[in-house]
Amino acid sequence: MEYVKLGNTGLDVSRVCVGCMSFGEPERGNQAWSLGADRARPLIRRAVEAGINFFDTANVYSAGSSEEITGAALREYARRDEVVIATKVNGQMHEGPNGQGLSRKAILAEIDNSLRRLGTDYVDLYQIHRWDPTVPIEETLEALHDVVRAGKARYIGASSMYAWQFAKALYTARMHGWTRFVSMQNHYNLLNREEEREMLPLCADQGIGVIPWSPLARGRLTRDWDATTARSETDAFGRRLYPQDDRLIVDTVAKIAEERGVARARVALAWVLSKPVVTAPIVGFTKPEHLDDTLAALDLRLTPEEIDRLESPYTPHPVAGF
Repeated sequence: MEYVKLGNTGLDVSRVCVGCMSFGEPERGNQAWSLGADRARPLIRRAVEAGINFFDTANVYSAGSSEEITGAALREYARRDEVVIATKVNGQMHEGPNGQGLSRKAILAEIDNSLRRLGTDYVDLYQIHRWDPTVPIEETLEALHDVVRAGKARYIGASSMYAWQFAKALYTARMHGWTRFVSMQNHYNLLNREEEREMLPLCADQGIGVIPWSPLARGRLTRDWDATTARSETDAFGRRLYPQDDRLIVDTVAKIAEERGVARARVALAWVLSKPVVTAPIVGFTKPEHLDDTLAALDLRLTPEEIDRLESPYTPHPVAGF
């Protein structure tokens, strides 16, 4: 396994990150396709044995069940000081006032709830799960700074938002001497490259680690366009992300994969990994072969001609995923 620094920090992370949204008791939340503890634990163990040390979850995934499963498995299969545990805050965790968002009250409550579910004294990376327009960014940043000062998080990160919002957050933290975001978890894959316009150049300039979510476009890049899965049939959010025009790119991935004699997932991931600004794509998996394809992608080097074939059919997309 290859390890790289997360942005300008000294934190070593594996070149790929396990996305733990796939792990969670199906009866918790609204993800009937997620894997309960009995099915998730062997996959987490295989990831650890393969050298992956970076695991990303969120308080809202399966109503906290993902954190519980991920934390329990990592306590059993890995040493705490060797793994990098990331989680997120913002989503609705209970009904009524203050049940979600990035207020000081919500952040200070939810970090404790996440630590309890994960079974750890601290998380390595605590991320805001999107921008909260209802809360001043100063309030959010000061609360996150206090979380770090209290030893409950080592670093803080952000997720999908407009580049001007992220720039404002970075500037505000610097102006007040507060802890600065070190990572951006954004939507980036062959079917949606809008982040190349502003967010990725900003991250490169500011030394921000980039850990894209959905690098396989929710599996779209791994199968025929008309094929479906248990997740895609119930994923209303995912259906809004990729229009019909993306079909040509999916077909091109299939052609190059056939020419190379490899799985389509390897080609799609190899493209993301070829971008110098990308630190570690976040890959979810529900089967051992998904992990195998992820690991194999680390050794696949696409030629300039193959990259051009993959990129040339792209057309601009409306903003999605914020």
